[in-house]
Amino acid sequence: MEDVTNFEFDNLKLDLDEYQGTPEEIVTKKAKLAATHTDNPVLVEDVSLCFNAYKGLPGPYIKDFLKQLGTEGLYKMVSGFDDHTAYAQCIFAYCENKDSEPVLFVGKNEGKIVEPRGDTSFGWDPVFLPDGYEQTYAEMDKATKNSISHRSRSVAKLKEYLQTEE
Repeated sequence: MEDVTNFEFDNLKLDLDEYQGTPEEIVTKKAKLAATHTDNPVLVEDVSLCFNAYKGLPGPYIKDFLKQLGTEGLYKMVSGFDDHTAYAQCIFAYCENKDSEPVLFVGKNEGKIVEPRGDTSFGWDPVFLPDGYEQTYAEMDKATKNSISHRSRSVAKLKEYLQTEE
């Protein structure tokens, strides 16, 4: 695969409205709104942590759940259920301009919710144990986590798309 080096990215800090809905609906709305603030293509990211026992919740609202409950509270949410399975999901939405529909790139990582373990400095990483691994995201070295994560899977799809659009 050819390296994507002919793109220049700028980080434009926008305070976008928080939307309700599915992860796909939310990131689509955010990308469309962001595109109205610039004359350039935009890239918006939204991350979810979805508990299967809760039919996908907290999903895109994980940031608020984490803020209110902490990692221990997230674990307690599933501790009364037989099903501790979950998935981490990252969606990048690429929108060429304010008149175009965003293209979505979904990366998913299946796993389960466990008692918090590891470094607590990055979000819900201490409670997410990806399938096939014995370490939570928080216990993994960055290179391992970045090579298997939901975000890396989404970025790989985005990279492939951008290479074909050149």
